[in-house]
Amino acid sequence: MRGLWGGVALVVMVLLPLFVWVSASASQHEATVTASVTVENIAVSVDQTSFAYGSMPANTASTTLTLFGGAGIVATNDGSLADFDIFGADTAGWTLASATSTADNYIHKFCNETDDDCAASGAFGADFTALTTSPQTLKASVAADGTVAFQLSLHTPNPSTVFTQQSAVVTVQASAP
Repeated sequence: MRGLWGGVALVVMVLLPLFVWVSASASQHEATVTASVTVENIAVSVDQTSFAYGSMPANTASTTLTLFGGAGIVATNDGSLADFDIFGADTAGWTLASATSTADNYIHKFCNETDDDCAASGAFGADFTALTTSPQTLKASVAADGTVAFQLSLHTPNPSTVFTQQSAVVTVQASAP
C-alpha cells in the first residue's frame, strides 16, 4: 500500500521562518572615562581676633607694629589653595575713608608683612594700603596651611564728634583662585 492517494506520495513541507539574531555588542566597542573630583575647602583663620589700639586723641595714628612684636596678625589657610582678600568697615560712629579731613572719617590701612617690610615703610608708609569696604588683595594663591602676616594702622578722625569706643572690623576673606 502506497498511501491513501493511490500511489501519490504526499509530502508535507513545513516552512519555518528563519530568524537571525544579531547581537548589538558584536558590532560595537566600548571605552570608559573615569572622572575624579575633589571638593575645595576654602577656609581662613587669624591668630588675633580682637585687640585694642587704646585711647587715642583725634588726628593721631596707632599701629600693630608697636602693639604686637614681630609679624603682626597672621592669617592661616585652613583649606585648599586660596586667594586672601582684606576689607574694612564703618564703625558705629565713624566712616571708613581715605582721608581724615572730614569730621568722623577714619583711615584704616594694611600692609602685607609676608611680602613687605612694613616697619621700614612706617605705619603710613608706601607699603600700607588704605582699606575700603570692598575686598582688596592681601595675598594671591596662598597654599594649603600657608600663612600671611599683616600689619594694621588706624588714624582717628580730625575732628571727631564721637567720643565713645568704636569697633573697627577688618575682615580677611578666602576665595578660590
